[in-house]
Amino acid sequence: MTPKVTLLSHTPQPEKLVAAAARMCYSAASADTIWEGLDEEKTQNFIDMLAEIGHESPVEHASFTFAIEGVSRSLLAQITRHRIASFSVQSQRYVREKAFEYVLPPSIAEDPHCREIFEKAMAEDQRLYDELAAALTDRQAARLEEQGMAPEEARKAARKMANEDARFVLPNACCTKMMMTMDTRSLYNFFRLRCCNRAQWEIREVARQMLEECRKVAPHLFQKAGPACLYGPCPEGKMSCGKMAEVRQMYGVK
Repeated sequence: MTPKVTLLSHTPQPEKLVAAAARMCYSAASADTIWEGLDEEKTQNFIDMLAEIGHESPVEHASFTFAIEGVSRSLLAQITRHRIASFSVQSQRYVREKAFEYVLPPSIAEDPHCREIFEKAMAEDQRLYDELAAALTDRQAARLEEQGMAPEEARKAARKMANEDARFVLPNACCTKMMMTMDTRSLYNFFRLRCCNRAQWEIREVARQMLEECRKVAPHLFQKAGPACLYGPCPEGKMSCGKMAEVRQMYGVK
């Protein structure tokens, strides 16, 4: 599996909304007057000015919701560190992994021997998960029936209880999917950190796709979004990838 990002929804007219919020900071006019006075050209000029001076608080008014699929549980641990966001993640408690899909790291995929070891491990994890889930289901169902629950109802409840503990044998590579909502300012920070060459490859690819989706609907708002080195020195110091010129070229920055 490979990451797939889809922009599901966003604040209507995000650039105009941000421009109106920023304009209100400097105007005695009413909100209606400010909104009606912003045509496309004025909106773009205001957004460009905000980007130029680094005034980011108005951009918090616009938010974006993404579907993220084909990613690993390892990525989930990383992405939820960005706490100014909302997440809804597929549950392994309520969704049984009958034939789980998994993420194959590129360094393993390109080596036949490593890939063979990895795929054997995934198959074994699936076998153990199925075996453990079945054993736990049988034991829990028997206990519930002893407590007076009807067999069919007991079996249904037992399966959910079994999932809760059987999932502990599943690997970090196991695929998951989620919905995530962030406001624009949080996205700026996310892109600065996760579009960086030193970010882990999977979350870097997710960040790249997210930025691409954002630029389709709000190109001026995200014109300077991306890794931190696009418009200044690399913040990684001695740990820098040393490819700042290549990164800037990739993002179209001269």
